[in-house]
Amino acid sequence: MSDQTGKYNIKAVSNMLGIHPGTLRAWERRYNVIEPVRNEAGHRLYTEDQMKVLKWIMAKVEQGFTIGQAVELLDKQDVIDDVDKERVSSNQLDTFKEDLLQSLLSFNENKSNQTLDLAFNVFSIEKVVITILGDILVEVGDLWERNEISIAHEHFVTSFIRTKIGMVFHNLPVNTMLPKVICVCGPNERHEIGLLIFTFFLRRRGYEAIYLGSGIPEKDVFQVVEEVKPKMIVISCTLVDHLSDTIRLVSQLDEHFSELKIGLGGHAVKSLSKTAKTMYRPYLIGENDDEWLEWLKSQLT
Repeated sequence: MSDQTGKYNIKAVSNMLGIHPGTLRAWERRYNVIEPVRNEAGHRLYTEDQMKVLKWIMAKVEQGFTIGQAVELLDKQDVIDDVDKERVSSNQLDTFKEDLLQSLLSFNENKSNQTLDLAFNVFSIEKVVITILGDILVEVGDLWERNEISIAHEHFVTSFIRTKIGMVFHNLPVNTMLPKVICVCGPNERHEIGLLIFTFFLRRRGYEAIYLGSGIPEKDVFQVVEEVKPKMIVISCTLVDHLSDTIRLVSQLDEHFSELKIGLGGHAVKSLSKTAKTMYRPYLIGENDDEWLEWLKSQLT
């Protein structure tokens, strides 16, 4: 028997699922996903069954479905073949990634654009940017480190990805009710695509993410924090050679701005010792969108 008792207020649901209250209300209005009960004061209260529905929808969105597609599947009660659908979705992603990677490594910009346009028609924007373009970026970096591709290949792919993410990034709306976040590369760090992808991840969720990129002097980082007064700053470091300077910047910011939440990410973080990872655990944002979301939740609670 279903439970129709309202148990969770909108703030609790927001914290549990990592959805901004405004997004929840928008889903209710636009898609008629659920209709929460109201208490005597008129405040929304969500039932256990409604929480199950929201969790199911969130899972679909994380798999790459748009919210509209997820609601359509829910309306059809088309949940029996979830395992098969996930397998097909995964296979499609792998195919798109391989096709796009090969066309980019062949310097075939026309075919690359066609493949990417098709991917945007099949998957959500977030799935394309984070899973397809993000994974390609990592793979190209690995190929270059193993001397299996030239610097020209690496630069062409990086330039292509930077341009495409930038085109998507600047068209995303900002929810001014969410905290401001500054995203910047560590001292002397020039690799910025990973940071750009994380900034997209934030903007996709409505955060006012201020992307500074690379080449920002440390004194300027402090100045921007003073002027903008963000709730969070995320610093990215890709090359191990720059990690010690990046950690030093993190420590200085933490000491100077007591209320500032600081995140540390990037490929170089993997090289930290077990002791260092334990010491800096509160700062580590993780390596994928699931871990990024968990880190964000921890900073907002």
